[in-house]
Amino acid sequence: MTKPRIVVVGSSNTDMVIRLARLPGPGETILGGEFVTVAGGKGANQAVGAARAGGGVTFIARVGSDSLGAQALAGFRREGINTRHIVRDAASPSGVALIFVGAEGQNSIAVAGGANQRLSVRDVRAAAPAIRAARCLLLQLETPLETVQAAATLAAKAGVRVILNPAPACPLPDELLRQVSILTPNETEAALLSGIPVGDEQSAARAAEKLLARGVRTVVITMGARGAFVADGGVRQLMPGFPVDAVDTVAAGDVFNGALAVALAEGRDLAEAVRFANAAAAISVTRAGAQPSAPSRAEIQSLLRTGRVPRPAKRRAGG
Repeated sequence: MTKPRIVVVGSSNTDMVIRLARLPGPGETILGGEFVTVAGGKGANQAVGAARAGGGVTFIARVGSDSLGAQALAGFRREGINTRHIVRDAASPSGVALIFVGAEGQNSIAVAGGANQRLSVRDVRAAAPAIRAARCLLLQLETPLETVQAAATLAAKAGVRVILNPAPACPLPDELLRQVSILTPNETEAALLSGIPVGDEQSAARAAEKLLARGVRTVVITMGARGAFVADGGVRQLMPGFPVDAVDTVAAGDVFNGALAVALAEGRDLAEAVRFANAAAAISVTRAGAQPSAPSRAEIQSLLRTGRVPRPAKRRAGG
């Protein structure tokens, strides 16, 4: 089967993670944590998530001309991702994220964007043929907003479905939202964009209505273990998640978005695509790390078929 073409425009970081009994408060130092370094960045996470879920992925990004950038490129190539449009930036270092993960799986993250902040409109235009040939364009907000806008506009004019994961949360212009086919905020992001605090299905429905009124065609609000609230046409429905024991929620939303893009690009309807994405995200939170937690297509299908989280498949070094 030919893999559906998906283009991801976004960030690539190296995640430096400390696992702790609990997250430190302001001014507090906690000793005894375990330190690991893993590949991350919202764009890269989504690209890897989509590739493992069965997509033919092209990634448009910038990394530094440093060892972290070289490691990132090698990792993408191992995943089968097309790296033709990843620029090695001689002026800025590769992006880095510092992450604390508590015992319950919750996290606190700080990011130094580096080369990600230099991903330009020109970079996007250079990759225009790839975007126009895609079934789906996947975007986030760890790169300059004007670059995100340019990519969304280019795809929308070509009739390519645009998925925008509005993270990290920030105000967005209606001009951008009108180009978006599917907006995928979490509860915090949905509240910021709609002005309505989101904590349950009813408030999610109200927030989704506000976002639809701003020009978005479909809203999918991810709600952690509860699943995802879908607002599309006449449908207003919470698609339930899969009950699992979470150990690390880092990149769960990214895995969700990557899998959602694949399922939609394959022609599945929205409800089926969200269920596929919920399954992928559920598996990811049972595993540590950002990109290492993204499940394979076979693992996603196993959970959908059996209702049980499969044992992690062995990955090659760096995966």
